[in-house]
Amino acid sequence: MEDLADLLTDTVHGGASIGFLAPLDRTEALAWWRRRADAVAAGALAVWVAHQDGRVAGTVGLALPDKPNSRHRAELVKLMVHREARGRGLGRTLLTTAEEAAAASGITLLHLDTETDSPAEHLYRSAGWTRAGIIPDYAASPDGVLRPTTLYFKRIGGDGSPPVGTAGAVA
Repeated sequence: MEDLADLLTDTVHGGASIGFLAPLDRTEALAWWRRRADAVAAGALAVWVAHQDGRVAGTVGLALPDKPNSRHRAELVKLMVHREARGRGLGRTLLTTAEEAAAASGITLLHLDTETDSPAEHLYRSAGWTRAGIIPDYAASPDGVLRPTTLYFKRIGGDGSPPVGTAGAVA
């Protein structure tokens, strides 16, 4: 948890718009990750963590729906790569890991939102994600300025029909 809190604070202090305002207190980041652990234990969230040189270098999550009519989809959330680990393909590896795990569990549609014109947009487009549209003034950047967000989706695995008899969980 300590290393995950450090990753979150590094990501926010580096300017990434992932739901927090700067400066992000480490105690707040640690509490946020502890709440995520509860969501993982409840089966509502799957999280992958990448390590490099003995420390947490990145993470990505899938938020899993709890409604019967949406178990074929999941939301890609909080793709983060430590500033010192960027530019080496780790973001792509984490993205691919989440996509493959989702497909293996029967999920056929992923969606996400990201700050418009952010570096993350290039990653998603190059990985085959489709831009669905832009929402103006959607969220405040870490410095408090309202920014637009771009919505993306990606069809993965399967034939597009909802999985039969699945609970929507990803291991």
